[in-house]
Amino acid sequence: MLKKIRIDSFVIAIIISIIIAYFFPQFGASDSPVPMDLISSLGISFIFFFYGLSLSPQALKDGLKNWKLHISVQASTFLLFPILILPFFPLVKNTSYEILWLAFLFMAALPSTVSSSVVMVSMAKGNLPGAIFNASISGIIGIVLTPLWMLPFIKQTDVAFNFSAIYFQLITEIVIPLALGLLLRRFLGNWALKHKRTLNKFDKTIILLIIYKSFVQSFEDDIFSSVSLLEMLAMTGLVLILFLVVYSLTGWIGKRLKFSHADQITNQFCGTKKSLVHGTVFSEALFGQTSIVGIILLPLMFYHALQILIISVIATKKGNEVVQGLGIRD
Repeated sequence: MLKKIRIDSFVIAIIISIIIAYFFPQFGASDSPVPMDLISSLGISFIFFFYGLSLSPQALKDGLKNWKLHISVQASTFLLFPILILPFFPLVKNTSYEILWLAFLFMAALPSTVSSSVVMVSMAKGNLPGAIFNASISGIIGIVLTPLWMLPFIKQTDVAFNFSAIYFQLITEIVIPLALGLLLRRFLGNWALKHKRTLNKFDKTIILLIIYKSFVQSFEDDIFSSVSLLEMLAMTGLVLILFLVVYSLTGWIGKRLKFSHADQITNQFCGTKKSLVHGTVFSEALFGQTSIVGIILLPLMFYHALQILIISVIATKKGNEVVQGLGIRD
């Protein structure tokens, strides 16, 4: 029997946050008595501190054995995605579409998701240890590679950026808390594991606050007046095309490398995902001082919704195929 497709509750929460930002901007406005910048800054630091607590050195060590799979996933995440976006830069340079292109490059340069990648691979009966390793290491690699992809193109825009502030924010809000979490893992690792669900809710709450604040800022500066409904629809279509192209290419690469069925699933599922958590956090560091944050996040939010919807359908189908192949009743 076909299972009903459920809309992810976090996607619904994101839409609600944007609606609240439009109708009730007073809490995130520039003259608001609520210190939203401080709250989001501390929230980001805690997200990466808890991320450090949750990382298992043993799992990372064991995961290194399947090096072909890991290179394929990380190359897809940090090379294939941006390479597919880069050729379009000359077409949009010095036009009104340059910021939208920058938003797509930002999405393309982001790390893979952690929780949803692992859950979907598990559903499809893929290589779960490989998924855990790649999802975990992706976030660490992204701290270095995502800004490196973005900064050369940010410098070419007409938007004023304080690059010393960007680097300072990346180090203080992301690198130091992550390193501190890794150092304290031996003392607090079990606590983080025990409260994993609560910490996951904390992460999502902070992300929703940042999205709310970002869209309030964009609405205040009327930044969305430059983006038409037709452009929004085109953006959704392009996001879908990008996903399907990468999913097809990772499938082809997996066959060329003669991956097992389980490794092929992990390669395609982890290699096509983009992290909304990291995206929201990095957007604060890279674009938080400007009014374009809302636009920068748009392709990522469309992609987040589509990747969950499409991969969940594929994961359910593949999982059922494995169960039926083993002769197990569901």
